[in-house]
Amino acid sequence: MRKISLFIATSLDGYIAKPNDDLGFLKIVEKEGEDYGYAEFTDTVDTLIIGRRTYDYVLKEIGSSHYDNGQRDVYVITRTERPSVGRTTFYTGNLTDLVDRLKSENGKNIYCDGGAEVINELLNHDLIDEFIISIVPVLLGNGTKLFKDGRPEQTLEFVKAKTFETGLTQLYYVRQR
Repeated sequence: MRKISLFIATSLDGYIAKPNDDLGFLKIVEKEGEDYGYAEFTDTVDTLIIGRRTYDYVLKEIGSSHYDNGQRDVYVITRTERPSVGRTTFYTGNLTDLVDRLKSENGKNIYCDGGAEVINELLNHDLIDEFIISIVPVLLGNGTKLFKDGRPEQTLEFVKAKTFETGLTQLYYVRQR
């Protein structure tokens, strides 16, 4: 069965975006030639689940090919119906139903790239199998929290931690079942 992996960056105090969905703090750890394992990770996936606000930000800053590279299916979780574009589907249905269907299909793993609403909905239904969380060395003070209060407790198994000369630390956990 396919697994869902969360591969995301957060500030040391737990925010994945500053107010107004600003991801500019990620530039603190940008370094030419360093992708923090992103390319290796994305080689293991053929499906992406992403929230609409995160998708729109990346679309504006990087372009649509960052997600829809012709090699994977992209599901943008949204409340507003929009027509599909290439392999990108704007999904307005039940997220749990989508994940159950995707996990039962053949293929590589599934990548969740946020945002917080999608992540926390997946956590509420115990659907994330692997957590790869990059900690950016900054305290933002406010913004969008990675993990919201009120979700069920979930025990994780530590796999490894990796540090980088930029100060970024990457933590890797799997869900204990």
